[in-house]
Amino acid sequence: MRYLALSDIHANIDALDAVLAAAHTGGFDHVLCLGDIVGYGADPNGVIDRIRLAAPVAFVRGNHDRVGAGLDDAEGFNPVAREGAIWTQRSLTAENREYLTRLVAGPVLVDDLIEICHGSPFDEDAYVFDALDALNALRAARRPLCLFGHTHAPAAVTLSRDELGDESTEAGSVLRIREHTRYLVNVGSVGQPRDGDPRAGFGIVDTERREVRFYRVAYPVERAQARIREAGLPDALAERLAVGR
Repeated sequence: MRYLALSDIHANIDALDAVLAAAHTGGFDHVLCLGDIVGYGADPNGVIDRIRLAAPVAFVRGNHDRVGAGLDDAEGFNPVAREGAIWTQRSLTAENREYLTRLVAGPVLVDDLIEICHGSPFDEDAYVFDALDALNALRAARRPLCLFGHTHAPAAVTLSRDELGDESTEAGSVLRIREHTRYLVNVGSVGQPRDGDPRAGFGIVDTERREVRFYRVAYPVERAQARIREAGLPDALAERLAVGR
């Protein structure tokens, strides 16, 4: 089975279309969605429509999805994110808002190999930023491979014999899933990367080969920026796309 893993699309339809086109070229069987499909970007309805057509077999909500659906307020967001979240709430169709309300909190068990979450397996809003965060997440995971998002940066941490390790997440690299080792993997953000690379990030998980492949694909950033500005969203949300921060 080949899974296309998508995370943190953030209403960036130009990035999502580029990712779907690239992924279809290589082929995949099903989609896994790790949350935050809305927020920040200017086309939440278009992105939700694309995702609904893709019909993910496993889907967890992100914090921006909760706020967009009206299930949570944006008080914990910084001013720019808050303005984007309020705009998203007002812009969503009733049907798409209802779609967001049906998304579930992670973690979700996909199969015997994979589980997915947005922040971490022990808290959907927790960020995995350092070794202690990763260790706590790996210990809470119930499958050998836990895919997460939320940080907008690719990462691959292993736990074997109580020792943490790091694996490469460079575009084109392949992570082999070994026996007796646990993996915590972020395939990167589709719509708002924050690792200094503005290209959209995604991953393909092949359960037969027991591997994760990391991909980056260029997309028309200037078009996504124009959409943000035309929508009247904060200019900072447009500017950051060009630098991947």
